[in-house]
Amino acid sequence: MTDPTIDLHDVDSEHDSAYAGLQVNDSHWAFGTSFEDPLAGVDTTVPDDVDAAVLGRYAMALGDDALVLSQRISEWCSRAPDLEDDIALANVALDLLGQARLLLARAAKADPSLAPVLPEGSPVPPEDALAYFRDAHELLNVRLVEAADEDFADAVVRILLFSVWRLEVWQRLVASRDAVLAAVAAKGVKELTYHRDYAARWFVTLALGTTESRGRLEAALLRAWPLWPELWAAHPIDVAASRQGVGVDPSTVRESAEEVLDRVLATAEVARPEVPGLAAVAGRTGRDGLHTEALSRMLAEMQSVARAHPEGAW
Repeated sequence: MTDPTIDLHDVDSEHDSAYAGLQVNDSHWAFGTSFEDPLAGVDTTVPDDVDAAVLGRYAMALGDDALVLSQRISEWCSRAPDLEDDIALANVALDLLGQARLLLARAAKADPSLAPVLPEGSPVPPEDALAYFRDAHELLNVRLVEAADEDFADAVVRILLFSVWRLEVWQRLVASRDAVLAAVAAKGVKELTYHRDYAARWFVTLALGTTESRGRLEAALLRAWPLWPELWAAHPIDVAASRQGVGVDPSTVRESAEEVLDRVLATAEVARPEVPGLAAVAGRTGRDGLHTEALSRMLAEMQSVARAHPEGAW
């Protein structure tokens, strides 16, 4: 009987060993998605006359939107109505996660003070530090992306509202004076167009399907609608970035976005809900770090392993 133990050094050198990578003492942070600088090869110089702090907070806000919604959509893995939609939703989540990584990396590069302070020599890259080591009040995402979905209709409505808004902004962000934001937006326009069209098709399908599907869709729209006005608020972060030529004031593109959404509603024969927007608290909204309880619960789960092992390496 042959000896079941294997000396990795005796493996035929002409063949790669499946274990070879484990022999390399090359400590990578255990929770990252890859270990190269996501902005490698891109001009990260802050444009002349642009306040690095403004650019950093603007990129972080956009990154937080994508990060939180990506996490919420990823919760549909293995739970979607069918296999095709399971894969489609996973791809939407991955698109947003990719955007989040680039945007958070840009934020930390523009203004290193934004990233949480970790122990010297920590293997955690700045974009992951921003994702895993901030508390809810430190995130700047809009509140639309936070709530857990009660059913599939919630996911459809939220992706539709978010992508209609985001696409209108990003179609103009491609002209940003910041090379990183312009590049992220150029790629993101294609992704968001798919997200919008995917959600719009399902919105119409549910609306014109059965009594049950229509009822669930209308209920989901009622839950999400109070958060629609916040997307268009001229927040100081957006206004400052717009004035410096690196960002877009969303209030300037609301009309065109409303036209797109109205076409979807008309096709689905669904009326706009007549409910007020979710009020700010002492003038503060998601962009100010004011969030719903749902975000804290989500972050507790999303960040738990990273925080338990802040220097975990493999």
